[in-house]
Amino acid sequence: MKKITIILCICSIATFCIAGGGWPQPKGSGYYKLGQNWIISDSFYGPEGDIVSIRTISLYTTSFYGEYGITKRLTGILYFPFFVRSTLNREEYSPSGTVVSGEALNALGDTDIAFKYALIVDKPVVLSAALYFGIPLGETSGGEGGILQTGDGEFNQMIRFDASTSFHPAPLYASAYVAFNNRTNDFSDEFRFGAELGYTFFKKLTAIAKLNVVQSLNNGSDQVADNGIFSNNTEYVSPMLEVGYSLTEKWGISASGGYAFSGQNILASPNYGVGVYLKL
Repeated sequence: MKKITIILCICSIATFCIAGGGWPQPKGSGYYKLGQNWIISDSFYGPEGDIVSIRTISLYTTSFYGEYGITKRLTGILYFPFFVRSTLNREEYSPSGTVVSGEALNALGDTDIAFKYALIVDKPVVLSAALYFGIPLGETSGGEGGILQTGDGEFNQMIRFDASTSFHPAPLYASAYVAFNNRTNDFSDEFRFGAELGYTFFKKLTAIAKLNVVQSLNNGSDQVADNGIFSNNTEYVSPMLEVGYSLTEKWGISASGGYAFSGQNILASPNYGVGVYLKL
């Protein structure tokens, strides 16, 4: 069976506009989100960027994301995927009639803990620096073939810089970031960058356009995670749209969808997400 690789576009961690960016959380305040993401795919971008058909694989991630203002400038961040389900579909081959049973793995996912410090505040453009620690809590080998995973098994450290600006009184904001991700266990390091633009309609509905790019430095081993879901030397260019609706001053809901229109070692299918968030 062809080897399958995937990365979730932040995955991965899709957050609403009040979270993230160059702005810190005010001291004692926070943003908390319960989210559900999923991707179902029967094709992926191979090492050369070509799209290859595969046995249908799915990944469902239920997660908690939180930001808390420790001080005026320092914000603590947690991303905890507390339930991740990875599946391979049952498959029947013709004309032999051979049936390959489906498989599933339920486990924790890899968790991020981060601290963001505001370098520039109360200016037209704000700037922050953040240090992320990726904790390998996920399973790295599940199912009969060991191909099902909920994590990559490596401890990574990422430094990220975010710059943001508001176009007040227009309900419009813009953010951009650059990051370097150091990965262990012979995984290749990564360079990441992206941007987003958000606009609020009727004081309740916010639409956000995002672009995330990951570029591998290809300085790791080609043998790393060669039988798993979370792969080495992953690259992608992925636009994403997100909408959030404020139900009250504190509570809201959001929905998102993203797709890698070019990539390497990732699933070639859309990634969707929904969530409920709370601002305190």
